[in-house]
Amino acid sequence: MKEAPKVSTETKPATSRDTRNTGPGRLLIAVYAVFAISATARAGYQIATKFAEAPLAHILSAFAAVVYLVATVSLAKPGRTWFKVSLAAVLVELVGVIVVGAFSLFDPVAFPHDTVWSLFGRGYGFVPLILPVLGLLWLNKRRPGKPDPASANAQ
Repeated sequence: MKEAPKVSTETKPATSRDTRNTGPGRLLIAVYAVFAISATARAGYQIATKFAEAPLAHILSAFAAVVYLVATVSLAKPGRTWFKVSLAAVLVELVGVIVVGAFSLFDPVAFPHDTVWSLFGRGYGFVPLILPVLGLLWLNKRRPGKPDPASANAQ
């Protein structure tokens, strides 16, 4: 009698392409975490103490905090779904910093208080403008399904 083939209940181990939290990715995640914490603290303080003075700016600060938090978590998690979440978060961040940056430059009256993304992140040394570009470059390098040069050399 033939033995039935064994069905593996183990999950497939993450390939090096499925992880984004190695090498430079760790630094990227750390910077995102710092921005998530600082944007959350800034938004919380602004909303608690000065919301009536600039509601749009404070809501955008809170939105930026959520985007940074989602980017931080999704960059740290392996897998295709988390990759897609990372990509969406970083793209939203890039669009946000460009739109809010331009809007705050051309209509400063609408932004009596700065947000993380005001004036393209000038208050944060323009890191909010550079960070999503670096994030997109890293995600492109770690894109699932793209041949991994390290594993190609090993074979």
